[in-house]
Amino acid sequence: MSYPVMILGESGSGKTRSIKNLDPKETIIIQPIKKPLPFRPVGWDKFDNATKSGSVLHTDDYNVIKSICLNAHKKGVKQVIVDDAQYIMLNASLRRVDETGFKKFTEFARDYVDLITSITSCDSDLIVYFMTHTQENEQGKITAKTVGKMIDQQVCLEGLFSIVLRCMASDGQHYFTTKTNGMDCVKTPEEMFPSERIENDLLLTSKAINDYYGV
Repeated sequence: MSYPVMILGESGSGKTRSIKNLDPKETIIIQPIKKPLPFRPVGWDKFDNATKSGSVLHTDDYNVIKSICLNAHKKGVKQVIVDDAQYIMLNASLRRVDETGFKKFTEFARDYVDLITSITSCDSDLIVYFMTHTQENEQGKITAKTVGKMIDQQVCLEGLFSIVLRCMASDGQHYFTTKTNGMDCVKTPEEMFPSERIENDLLLTSKAINDYYGV
């Protein structure tokens, strides 16, 4: 099976920067919102329509993303990065802003859940990272950002993942947390990572995941 991983973090916390050490020959980056990479893009293809390893593809189309993940192993891809993943749902919401009623929110939730479940059913050892902004509820708990309370009431996005890391920064240092602080939804399998705070480097993260599952 493939492994979806959620990476939570505020803008500027270092989520996208954690991609830097991954081998472009084994990675595809999907951007729902087009923006420059926050590091020198050596080895990354600039063609928007490319779906081979080393590509930076700009799309928020659920079917395109599913197809990329389904066929990634055929192209030697070991990691797919969905950067700023919350914009997949937000872009869909903006396209339907003039629609009234609750049905569209149910469809937003359904489509996102279907994307995650389709990844776990892929017959490969692909790791798919969903880089996601955070939001804080009335109780002060940090969760994955969605397009509103209707979505939050229908589905817990973090519940679709076995691995949820949080990207944080303090004193100029960026890192991932691997266990909840009681007010966020961070979680990882027992003994997957050596400590509650690890380097925000997806090369090391992928190695830990693959080692844990015997890939």
